[in-house]
Parts: sequence; structure tokens; C-alpha cells
Amino acid sequence: MNLTPEQRISLHGFNNLTKSLSFNMYDICYTKTREEREAYIEYIDEQYNAERLTKILKNVADIIDAHVLNIAKQDYVPQGASVTILVSEGPIVEVPNESLEESPGPLPDSVVCQLDKSHITVHTYPEFHPFEGISTFRADIDVSTCGEISPLKALNYLIHSFETDIMTLDYRVRGFTRDIKGKKLFIDHDINSIQNYIPKEVANLYDMIDVNIYQENIFHTKCKLKEFDINNYLFGYTKEKLDPKEVEEITEKVTIEMDEIFYGKNINSSSYE
Repeated sequence: MNLTPEQRISLHGFNNLTKSLSFNMYDICYTKTREEREAYIEYIDEQYNAERLTKILKNVADIIDAHVLNIAKQDYVPQGASVTILVSEGPIVEVPNESLEESPGPLPDSVVCQLDKSHITVHTYPEFHPFEGISTFRADIDVSTCGEISPLKALNYLIHSFETDIMTLDYRVRGFTRDIKGKKLFIDHDINSIQNYIPKEVANLYDMIDVNIYQENIFHTKCKLKEFDINNYLFGYTKEKLDPKEVEEITEKVTIEMDEIFYGKNINSSSYE
């Protein structure tokens, strides 16, 4: 369905298709003591407080050229934050050309599109294992639009906005719109995989799995970091302060945490022996 502006299908009224992107990211850290775990949670709450999350979502709105109607934000006690932004379509000044192409979207820059009855939300979930030393930060971002462009254009920027070890991505087109003859259209753009919206230099860092139901316009991609430096997972110190056995044990714990999230099941540590 790669149509030029001149080949566009004329619609009967507004484009009523709803396109929803759910972007779930996980950041993992090893925290040796309870004090370290509490310090990590405090750090995450400061780094991803409601104020900063609002700025990220405003940039998403700019990328998809949406007008912000209302912002609701909240920092929670003891931890976590939420932001919800309602957005509406912008003035129609030209026919958008980028919306039909599978390609990574921009980092904050403008893309012309039309939106209505749309929203952008984020919720954060910092937590830690009661005694294994693993702390995990999860953020759920949802971008739901009605109109021409896919919210997947904001995915590149979202990936760059968070430190991400695991990503779970869902994209779905719901509802239908009609052409001027009354024929229903259940999707208005070609899509083969969410992976096509991730820049190659980012995609090369991850192992990826697709689970797509093309006939239902449902697309799902999971991404797990291929390699990591354990120094990036130690809170407040480096591996040089640990003996080799500790480094090996911590690396295994971080690896298991990533695999459990990626595969969606608990894994026995003996599987890695």
C-alpha cells in the first residue's frame, strides 16, 4: 500500500483507524545491600520523575505534530510516576508523505500528521528482589492515535530516551475507516515488522523475536541486549572492587533476570551451569 500523495484513497469523512503502540522497557541493576537497593530506587525516581517524563512525552507529541490539550502527572509514594497527555490533531497544512513508509522515526524533530481523540501515557515501576540483589526498573509507554500516521514514528526517540536492556513492543491497528464508496479499510499503511522502525545501529545491539498476526493487524517484537559490560550494572562501584567469583555470580544473576523477562518465565540458575 505504498501510495504517492496523488494516489491516496479518498475517504468518507475522517480516518477512524486507531493505531496503538505499547513500548515497555526494562533497566536492570545489581544492588548488593538493602541500602544500595533503596539508593537505586531513589536514583530512578529522581531520573524518571513526573517532570522529566512529561518533557519526554511532550517531545513525542512534537514528533507526531500533535497539539497538547491536557497534562496530568503524578509522582507516587513510595516510588514510581505517571503522566497522561491528551492530544488533538494539528492544522492540515499539507498531505503527509512519511506516514506510509516503514522506517525509523526522527529524534525530536517534526513530522506532519493529523491526530484526534488521542493520548500518550507513561507509568514507571521500580522494584527489587527481596534478597537476590537484583533491582529492575520498568516503564510502560502507550501512544494511541486516530488518523493518518502511525505512532511507530515516535519509537526511535523513545528508545533513545531510556536506558534499555529489554524492550517489549506491541503495535495494533483497530477499527476501520471507509472510502467514498463505503468500502471498509482496516489498515492504511504497509507494515511487515516493528523491527523496521528501529535504526540498524540500535537493532544490532539486540536479539529480537517477532510474534505477528498479520490478518488481525497485530504486531509484537521482543528485544534483549546481546552483550553487556557488568560495570554498567553495578550501583556505586566497579568490578575491580570485586573478586572474579563475585563478578561471575553477579553476571549470571543479571543474565538470568534478562532472560526471564525476555522469555516471560522463571529460569533455574542450574540451567546456566
